[in-house]
Amino acid sequence: MSPTRLRTLLAVGVVCAAAAWLAVRATFVNLPPLPWTTVPALLLLAVGETSIARNLAGRLRGGGSKPPAPMAVARLAALAKASSVAAAVFGGLAVGFGSYVADELGKAVPRHDAIAALVTLAAAVVLAAAALYLERCCQAPDPPDADGADRSWQPPGSR
Repeated sequence: MSPTRLRTLLAVGVVCAAAAWLAVRATFVNLPPLPWTTVPALLLLAVGETSIARNLAGRLRGGGSKPPAPMAVARLAALAKASSVAAAVFGGLAVGFGSYVADELGKAVPRHDAIAALVTLAAAVVLAAAALYLERCCQAPDPPDADGADRSWQPPGSR
């Protein structure tokens, strides 16, 4: 499985932004105000994935605890890939919605929707970063060199 590429996530976000802009353009008068409920959900997922990544990185380095099962690491990598794509989708939808209502910020409802879209976009970026960090932590450490020197993998940020 290859690492998730940033340009793939950006492409997903752009397509979702365009689709959201078109959908909002056609139905804005019939839509309820944009809810805030996605923000805590995205942030809770980001916190969970970050804590799992930190724990996993320590266990893969051999930090005194039992190493994780290979299948568990593969499942966490799949979770990270899915979360990063979901974050790109939610971020793209928020950009599309926010860009449509940005022209009417003088009115109360579009201003509320624009703020909600901006906060949702920020939460989606945080989730994408956490998912990419978890995916990076799921990489197997390098095996020892032929000369016996152990050049073990280190988690991002500890180099």
